Amino acid sequence: MRLSRPFALLAGISTLLALPAALAAERVQVVTSFSILADMIENVGGVHVEVTALVGPDSDAHVYSPHPTDARALAEADLVVFNGLQFEGWMERLIDASDFAGHLVVASDGIAGRIAVAEEDGHDGHDDAEDHGHEAPDDEGNDAHDGHDHGPIDPHAWQDLGLGRVYVANIRDGLIAADPDQGDAYRAGAERYINEIDAIDAEIRELLGEIPASTSVITGHDSFGHFARAYGLRFLSPQGLSTEAEPSAANMAQLIDVIREQNVQALFHENMTSPAIINQLAEETGLPVAGTLYADALAAEGEASTYLGMMRHNARTLHNALAQPGRDNHGDHDH
Repeated sequence: MRLSRPFALLAGISTLLALPAALAAERVQVVTSFSILADMIENVGGVHVEVTALVGPDSDAHVYSPHPTDARALAEADLVVFNGLQFEGWMERLIDASDFAGHLVVASDGIAGRIAVAEEDGHDGHDDAEDHGHEAPDDEGNDAHDGHDHGPIDPHAWQDLGLGRVYVANIRDGLIAADPDQGDAYRAGAERYINEIDAIDAEIRELLGEIPASTSVITGHDSFGHFARAYGLRFLSPQGLSTEAEPSAANMAQLIDVIREQNVQALFHENMTSPAIINQLAEETGLPVAGTLYADALAAEGEASTYLGMMRHNARTLHNALAQPGRDNHGDHDH
């Protein structure tokens, strides 16, 4: 039967409207724990993935409490990706409680997390960069990073772009397992993204090479240990590895003493922690708050709304506050 022109036109429009829904249904449904991983997955998977992050931009994955709808999202997912290294224990419990039957990726698999130095050893909780080098992963994501068991695991491994390459390799392999028909696309996406990571890594090294090696940086919680080891800075914080731990008055007093004794030039807020503690330190020490750094969550908009943009933003913010132009103060920190 031949349709009249109006009916044919309507049928064509209906077909066009149905196309996006059909394409979305063909995409790999990926659920991940927080925004940084979501951006990595989208960069590797491109148009072939639809990604849901349970903890969005500017939100704190340390203290997140899952909702019933999260369990439903996992049950419907083809692939679930989370950080591991005890970063989001709630995610593992959520997976166990859901009916998830798809593929599972621990993004940090193969990374022996940087281990904080025990306070009783008299250190600041961060390993010296030159003592804890790591090798880049091979094409299949195997990593030769040398871990040292000194205390609690630092789960913020993405703060070292060299280790970010391992995350990308693990995500690539998970996507291929969930959607082997698009394997070539995921390999190409991962290769392109790793090349971008390498370019940003080189840019960061150049920027931070102008900051004196003796400089200490104060942030909201202890989330920049991998960044410190990779790029040669020293970070101190009033809180521990998790934002759940409130600093005691004694810890604050001790940190104020350290600030006064060492070459601390500025303080920095973090986007997903309360500014109150840093503001208190600024009042008591007279140091300026030189900007906001992003550690555990992307920004909702702007440069720091992507993983690589976040890393570049952090390096530029530190450079603008602390650099002495024309000086290569850190030496060679290549791995």
